[in-house]
Amino acid sequence: MATAAAVVFAATGGAQSIPRIPFEKYTLPNGLEVILHQDHTTPMIAVDTWYHVGSGDEKPGHTGFAHLFEHLMFMGSQHVPTGQFDQLLEGAGANNNGSTTEDRTNYYETMPSNALPLALYLDSDRMGFLLPALDSAKVDLQRDVVKNERRQRVDNVPYGKSDETILAALYPKGHPYSWPVIGSMADLSAATLADVKNFFRTYYAPNNATLVIAGDFNIDSAKALVKHYFGDIPRGPQIPSRPSPAPVVIPRDTFLVLQDRVQLPRVYYTWPSVKNFAHDDAALNVLASVLAEGKNSRLYKRLVYDMQIAQDVNAYQNGEHLAGYFQIIVTPRKGIAPARIDSLVREELVKLQKDGITARELARVQNSTRSDFLRSLATDLGKAELLNQYNYFVGDPDYVQRDAARYDAVTRADVQRVARMYLGKPKVVLTVVPDGMTALMVKGGGGSR
Repeated sequence: MATAAAVVFAATGGAQSIPRIPFEKYTLPNGLEVILHQDHTTPMIAVDTWYHVGSGDEKPGHTGFAHLFEHLMFMGSQHVPTGQFDQLLEGAGANNNGSTTEDRTNYYETMPSNALPLALYLDSDRMGFLLPALDSAKVDLQRDVVKNERRQRVDNVPYGKSDETILAALYPKGHPYSWPVIGSMADLSAATLADVKNFFRTYYAPNNATLVIAGDFNIDSAKALVKHYFGDIPRGPQIPSRPSPAPVVIPRDTFLVLQDRVQLPRVYYTWPSVKNFAHDDAALNVLASVLAEGKNSRLYKRLVYDMQIAQDVNAYQNGEHLAGYFQIIVTPRKGIAPARIDSLVREELVKLQKDGITARELARVQNSTRSDFLRSLATDLGKAELLNQYNYFVGDPDYVQRDAARYDAVTRADVQRVARMYLGKPKVVLTVVPDGMTALMVKGGGGSR
């Protein structure tokens, strides 16, 4: 009896509410947005700067610039010699890093509270005084680092070229998301010092950035420090407006094959879907979790656990600023033909589109999603990232509770509807096969050739 009661509780009850993130937001005269969130739980702070530029702001022939700058920003600035950025922060007990997406580039530090002035000084110097210290030697060095990173992550790693193959087939030529974030070797090789400096002047200005400070600090002191270090950096030029591409439509199923130095084939199904935070974005995320998140998800349980014919299964809704896509990825086990996997994946999708999902499946995903929100809220950096994300994507840092409510509001009917609406449309199907084994390619009609 006690066990039954516990099961019911886990499935339907005890929903933990998502707390708001208190904050103060203001803008300096030079356009820099500042968001402050105090949390005195531990004497730690996260400083998280988002530049509103990603690979989607690049132009054909000049790809990879946003990611290249992620590297150059750690190479020193006018008042911080090369190597000192990391050395000074590590000496204060801080960690730092950065990342680049299609839509933004971020740089962050986490550290003991007393190191806040140091972090703001270093971040302000590379925002306002990077170009005087930027020369061909630094660009060449980081260009080679990025090209080597591309070799490690794309050109010489199993399945590494799958993403750029799919993006080129999914998006029309020239679409801002039709090339990978890391860019092409040819574009990286062709980048000149003048090209790189122009990119910085255009996008790395205070009026194209948001600085979030989260953790244990005094509001008045933090404001004074921000004004002292960032207030005199001149405003940059008007930021070029981003294109507004039309919704992506694939007229018919597109089947592709890519030969690679792999031991096992892998099948990628990709459908155009919706932008981040758009209507149906949350329902599509729930659908992905029902299909492939956890050992009890439908595709994982059937293909990996019960039948033991797949090595792994993944599914996700990738919503971005301008567009989005839904993807399922399956790696068959040795000796299992991709065509057999394809037949079972299609069977599961038809079953879900016809019969929908159970109340237990929906509760499992909603509970898991709520836990993910709470985990993000448990750290200063997690809260800083959420504030930056909501500020950029929906224009309001005060959005975490509404974001969580999107998932709580998803119904079983919503999941069935989006499965029919989006996964019933034409898609891109890529089969990555071992060299010389194109006969394993999945093609229309469920067979292989």
